[in-house]
Amino acid sequence: MKSLKSRAIVYGLVVLLGLLSALPNVLPLTFTQHLPSWYSANQVPLGLDLRGGSQLLLNIDTTELGLDALSANERKAALEDVIDRSLAMVRRRLDETGLADPTVTRQGGDGILVQLPGVDDPSRIRTLLGTTAKMTFHWAANERSAAPRLHLPDANGDFMHSLEQAVALQGEHIRDARMAFNPETREPVVTFRLDDAGARRFGELTRANVGRALAVVLDGEVITAPVIRSVIAGGSGEISGHFTAAEASNLALLLRAGALPAPLEVVEERTVGPELGSDAIAMGISAGLVGTLLVFGFMLVVYRRWGLIASTALALNIGLIFGVLSLFGATLTLPGIAGIILSIGMAVDANILINERIREEVHRGSSAWKALDAGFARAWATILDSNVTTLIAISLLFLFGSGPVRGFAVTMGIGLLTSMFTAIGITRVLMEWRVRGLGRRPLVIPGPQWMNTLGRRSINFLKLRVASLAFAALLCAVSIGLFSVQGLSYGIDFTGGSIAEVRSTLTVEQLRNSLAHPTLEGTSIQELGDAGVFQIRLPAQTADNVASGSLIQTLKDDVLTADAEATFPRVEMVGPKVSGDFTEATILAVLIAGSGMLAYLWFRFESHFALAATLTLAMDLVITVGFFALAKIEFNLTAVAALLALIGYSVNDKVVVFDRIRERLRDASEHSLWSLFNDSVSSTLTRTLLTSISTMLALTPMALVGGAAVASFAWPMLFGIVLGTGSSVFIAVPLLHALGMRRQHKGLAQLKPTRDEVQATLDALP
Repeated sequence: MKSLKSRAIVYGLVVLLGLLSALPNVLPLTFTQHLPSWYSANQVPLGLDLRGGSQLLLNIDTTELGLDALSANERKAALEDVIDRSLAMVRRRLDETGLADPTVTRQGGDGILVQLPGVDDPSRIRTLLGTTAKMTFHWAANERSAAPRLHLPDANGDFMHSLEQAVALQGEHIRDARMAFNPETREPVVTFRLDDAGARRFGELTRANVGRALAVVLDGEVITAPVIRSVIAGGSGEISGHFTAAEASNLALLLRAGALPAPLEVVEERTVGPELGSDAIAMGISAGLVGTLLVFGFMLVVYRRWGLIASTALALNIGLIFGVLSLFGATLTLPGIAGIILSIGMAVDANILINERIREEVHRGSSAWKALDAGFARAWATILDSNVTTLIAISLLFLFGSGPVRGFAVTMGIGLLTSMFTAIGITRVLMEWRVRGLGRRPLVIPGPQWMNTLGRRSINFLKLRVASLAFAALLCAVSIGLFSVQGLSYGIDFTGGSIAEVRSTLTVEQLRNSLAHPTLEGTSIQELGDAGVFQIRLPAQTADNVASGSLIQTLKDDVLTADAEATFPRVEMVGPKVSGDFTEATILAVLIAGSGMLAYLWFRFESHFALAATLTLAMDLVITVGFFALAKIEFNLTAVAALLALIGYSVNDKVVVFDRIRERLRDASEHSLWSLFNDSVSSTLTRTLLTSISTMLALTPMALVGGAAVASFAWPMLFGIVLGTGSSVFIAVPLLHALGMRRQHKGLAQLKPTRDEVQATLDALP
């Protein structure tokens, strides 16, 4: 064991580096301007839901590439090449638009995620990215043209051109393109310059075909077909097509950036206005501060000076979370703020476990230093097991989630890891410093009188086992009935469709009457909390509707006709492919989370411990789904985050009780499983109650003021904390007792043998 001084120096340096990493996030701009750029830029980037902007998920359509004719390895290599070239081309097109800090990343097997900060109407970007921009030049067919021929429409679709199928010149030879104005007609045109090879080829073609029409074809449409009047040898030309200035500018941009290797279609779009983003930041900060202060105040009331040590460790933990987020450039989203708040509540658990363990050792008559050592030693295994089980659920959120849900997983995971460091490292150093100051005085962990007596009383919880299991079965049956009859209020993440938040002076009836277009039939309108704020939901749509954004544009046009001052601070569109993928990923994530925790508990404890926890966890999930149905809370991706976080929290709670049972089972002096189980639950009851209260205090402000954005997370989590706490005591323990009695009747051991026991058995062999 290193000395207190050396550990304090090492831990202090780690904390100092973490806080220095987080510091640029709170420094004013006037100060950061004088700092080195590499340091001032070390800040947590905000997600689009906090700073406003648009997000597009694009799917690569590979049907026209003929990949099915290839072998598996060739198809995989070709697909990777198409994706890499598509990513590069999308970045190039966005760079050409002059947008600030666009982000382009690959998502899944064939998806491209585009994030556009500050863009509250991505219709132009949608058009730019949805246009393949494959340009070719074809001669108009004549009597000498060989078959087969192409019959392509013009851009307006009112005239069919008969063209030679052979490509005269590929658009890839275009080196530059700009919007200009024809000096005679003053119409917008696109001027282009060819590379050297293209210029030579173009000169030869025009020399041999004077008087013949040359069609310019863009993505299967003829945009112009001028007659060649003379040789064009300079490698430059002009494309005219009755363009508007915006159309000519977009076409020039597409030609400069180049053609996509495969068509891209928008399968999901989410837009948040800057005002809504600033409101989310204000809400997140206020809810986080109030929740944190409530937790700090609670710890000070319960443990007084020792609570100050826990609060200090928690404050440093928050600083370290932001330091790690800044260091890795992890994006902070609104669900990410929820993850930080939840991690604060759960981080208290480690401090409570340590304090309660030390209190037990003091009651046994241990000296201050022995109580401290034994308390940390006994708490460590429980802290490790409970955090690992929670991290299993969080890891699955990161693997199967997307966007904001991943933001929650990242902050929650970082919070759990930093809380382990502060609880085991910082808290211990501070406690040792405090104990050293006591001299020969006894160590006393203060607290209300009920806390001092509760853990030493053995409450006969198991006598309620039949009633509690019957009540749980009844709740499960009611939940299944609610789910079957009433169902869940699925969000568009699972059903597909579109949602638009509208701020207008119109009434609900006026807004409903304004939606006169036939394609908007079946639209639902709901008033949100503030006056003049409405949520309009369009039914599930085809992939083409989402890809074009036509229905949302129709909706906007109808509303703006009735109220020209109306705004649309939030718009979300999800196509059927994405919603189907979300459903499959959610089911898979829940199943893998349960299986992962079952395997871990089986490894750390024994099979009947894992089985009891898994059965109880299944009950928790069924009843929570019933709560969603009863409360009519929207079941969306945020709700999935709540479910997986609840899985982690619920198993965390059960691991604490199971760990105490395992500890007492190793004590050969106790033989009755009945009394052993009751004593174990009673001795951990103080910790169970205090952890549940502190976590609820952290989440309550978010539930009350968070609004619809986090309602699907905060309220189910509050319900799940109460449910998980109750099920740990009244369901998991009775199930474990029944399974333990069964093993006992079969003559099987309750626990896996320790290393010492295995070695002793081996030594006893002849």
